[in-house]
Amino acid sequence: MTARAVVIAAPASGSGKTTVATGLMAALRRRGTAVAPFKVGPDYIDPGYHTLAAGRPGRNLDPVLVGAERIAPLARHGAAGADLAVVEGVMGLFDGRVADGYGSTAQIAGLLGAPVVLVVDCRGQSRSLAALLHGFRSFDPGLDPAPRLAGVILNRVGSDRHAEVLRAAAAEVGLPVLGALPRRAELAVPSRHLGLVTAVEHGSAATAAVDAMAALVAEHVDLDAVARLAEPLPDGPAWDPSAEIGRARESSSERRRPRTVVAVAGGPAFTFGYAEHVELLVAAGAEVVVADPLRDEALPEGTAALVLPGGFPEEHVAALGANVPLRAAIKELAGSGAPVHGECGGLIYLCSDLDGQPMCGVLPASASMTGRLTLGYREAVALSPSAVFAAGQRVAGHEFHHCAVTPRSGTEPAWGWRGGEPEGFVTGGVHASFLHTHPAGAPDAVARFVARAGSRVAGAS
Repeated sequence: MTARAVVIAAPASGSGKTTVATGLMAALRRRGTAVAPFKVGPDYIDPGYHTLAAGRPGRNLDPVLVGAERIAPLARHGAAGADLAVVEGVMGLFDGRVADGYGSTAQIAGLLGAPVVLVVDCRGQSRSLAALLHGFRSFDPGLDPAPRLAGVILNRVGSDRHAEVLRAAAAEVGLPVLGALPRRAELAVPSRHLGLVTAVEHGSAATAAVDAMAALVAEHVDLDAVARLAEPLPDGPAWDPSAEIGRARESSSERRRPRTVVAVAGGPAFTFGYAEHVELLVAAGAEVVVADPLRDEALPEGTAALVLPGGFPEEHVAALGANVPLRAAIKELAGSGAPVHGECGGLIYLCSDLDGQPMCGVLPASASMTGRLTLGYREAVALSPSAVFAAGQRVAGHEFHHCAVTPRSGTEPAWGWRGGEPEGFVTGGVHASFLHTHPAGAPDAVARFVARAGSRVAGAS
């Protein structure tokens, strides 16, 4: 049975779409609907709340990072066994890559054939809602297939009378109102310099926030009406990590090696990852074991390679620095030539220090927090061969950090891109940089990484 899908979008960030989407996922799940949660774009925080709400891994849909041709297959993969896929948009409906809007929520809705429900912050407006809805429904973004605006959810409504006026305004343009949410300050989730506090860090408070969102949406949104709007995902094959790895091996010299242990950093300090990364690692022959640098004092037994994803090491710098045994173990692993891949927060952890607090000391670089946000997609080329990428390999990536590393790159830089100086470090088996990549967009990099780790295991046996 093919899952059906609906997209929750908004005119702009801050309209309440995360509250509505997360609450919708949880409310539907609680009445017996199997929900597959998705987020548009390179967001690592909202999917954590989606996971809590839906009880299934939150996944990202980002055509910039993986290619438009993979969006529907990835959606079918993530929605396998589900009744309904709920896709939370990014920023405003038509906002994507700054240059051309590529990767927007509207594009994703078109690729999935899914109707769009617009969440509108209605503070300070009444009949003007009709003009806003008319504009969003009639605007032609030049997409093929084009998105379809199918309904609206009113958010932060001030009173019953306010809701009546807004419903009348929506009726003027022929769009059904699927719900009207009152203002509720208690739903606020703590935020900081890169967005919301992650669900893992927020702990029981995150669960309480999701419970509150579910209760709010269940009370004020017509769940049946939203579910009826949903359309089946397009027919076709689902994304298959084993097939992706197989194709990657066919086009390269890499081959399957003995099964090998790959440690992946997790826990509150390292939460910025993709579910597909672990699936590809397993398909490539890895035994994936999660290690928490805030808790574990040793790497998993037999570790032959290490993945350090992004996250918020700066929020846990003292605890990370205090875990001397693990820092020493990581430095020893890297010094042995084992494959080590660090992205953003992982790069910071591999540095000598972060704002004076000792880190792993793998890289001859110092990290410091700044007041400046570095944000945006990058079309990058690998400047040096590594355990992850071949020299000259081109990838689409994304930067999102308030940190600087000095020096910016090593003698063998990881990446270069137009308008930027070389960035990142390649040394021995280590590849570390600020650039986030989506492994589904470069499965050959995962096959290469695991093969390098496996060759070391085979050589040692």
